[in-house]
Amino acid sequence: MDYRFAARMRNAPESFLKKLFDVSSDPEIISFAGGLPDSNLIDVNGIKDSAAFVLDEEGREALQYTTTEGHLPLREYIAERYQKRLGISASADNIRIVNGSQQCLDIIGKIFIEKNDRIGIESPGYLGAIEAFSLYEPVIRSVEMNDSGPDLNAFAQLISDEKIKFFYGIPNFQNPTGRSYSKDTRKRIGDIISETDSLFYEDDAFGELAFNQVPRVPVNKYAPANVIICGSFSKTVAPGMRIGWIMAPREIISVFDAAKQAADLHSNYLCQKIMNHYLRNSDYDRHLKEVVSVYSRNCRLICDLLDDMADTGITHTSPEGGMFMTVNLPEGLSSMKLFEEGIRRGVAVLPGIPFYAGSGGEDMIRLNFSNTDEENIKEGMARLSGLLTDLSSF
Repeated sequence: MDYRFAARMRNAPESFLKKLFDVSSDPEIISFAGGLPDSNLIDVNGIKDSAAFVLDEEGREALQYTTTEGHLPLREYIAERYQKRLGISASADNIRIVNGSQQCLDIIGKIFIEKNDRIGIESPGYLGAIEAFSLYEPVIRSVEMNDSGPDLNAFAQLISDEKIKFFYGIPNFQNPTGRSYSKDTRKRIGDIISETDSLFYEDDAFGELAFNQVPRVPVNKYAPANVIICGSFSKTVAPGMRIGWIMAPREIISVFDAAKQAADLHSNYLCQKIMNHYLRNSDYDRHLKEVVSVYSRNCRLICDLLDDMADTGITHTSPEGGMFMTVNLPEGLSSMKLFEEGIRRGVAVLPGIPFYAGSGGEDMIRLNFSNTDEENIKEGMARLSGLLTDLSSF
C-alpha cells in the first residue's frame, strides 16, 4: 500500500523526543537525557485526595464534556497567581487550558505559520518547539544565546529585516542550556518587539523552579500586546495530568479557540477540576520549595563533578533553576558518538544536534538533573567521565 502522506511530513525533523523517552524507561541505563521531573516529588496523596473530592462531589459534571476555554476557576487561579507573583495584568478571559504546554506550540504554529513564513528561535533552542513548528514548514531563523539571553543586536536585526511572525524563547532556565535572560535583556526585547507586528512567544515552563524562589520579571511585563505566554503544571505538579495554559491578547485567543476546538474540543475536564482543587487546598508554595531543594542539590552535585572533569576539556553552564544544563565537549569529540557509546556503557546524555534548527550541536550535550538521585548521579557521572577520557584519547 502506498500511503499518501502530506508533503509536510517529509520535511519533519527526526524526533529525538521519542528516543529520549525510550532511553529513560531502560532501568539498566542511568539517564541524564530525558526531561522528566522526579516522580518521588509528585504529591500522590494530595492529588488522590483532590481526585476523591471531585469524583464524590462533582463527579457527573467532571466526567461530562465542557467548554473549549477550560475550567474557569483554574483559569482564575492562574490569573491571580500571575498578578500576585509577577505583578502583571492577567485575566481568566485571556487564559486557556491546554494539554500540556506542548499543545500550545502546535496550535500557535497552526494559526500563525504559513509555508515559508519566517519565525525566530534561540540557538540552541527547545527541540520540542523546533519539531512542532517544523510541521508547518516555516523558515526558522536562529539567534545565538549568551549568558544574558539572545544576542540583542541579532534579535533586533531579525525583527527589522525579516519581519518574523514570532520569536520563540524561554527566558527562565532555558531548555537546553539552563541560562536565563537578564532583566535588561527582557526589557530590551519588550521594547524592540512592541514597536512591530511581530510577537514574542514566552515559554515559562520553568519559571516556578528558581532555586532561590525569587520570581523574575517576564517579557510580557514590557510588551503585553506583543507577547504570548504559556506555562505548565507538568514540571511542578504532575506531567501525566497534561495541564498547561496559554495567556495571550484577546484577538489571538479567539482564533486559538477555533483551532483548539477543532483539534480536541477541550482538555481533560476531570484533571482540570482535580488540579484546581489540589492547588487551592494544598500548600503549593511549600511543595515548590521541596522540589527546587532537590533539583538545586542535584544541579550543584553535577556541576561539581563536571568541574572535576575539566582536564578532559569540557565546560558547562551553571543554571540557577530549571531542570537542564549543557556541556561543551572538547574539540573533535562528536556529541552523537558520545550518545551512542554512552548507551552501550549504561549512561545516557542527549546530543546537542536536535536543539539547532540548522547545523550545530555536534560539540554539545544536554544533561537533565531533575530525575536522578544522588547515588545514580555519582555513578552516572563516573561512567561519563570514563567515556570522555576514552573518546578524547582517540
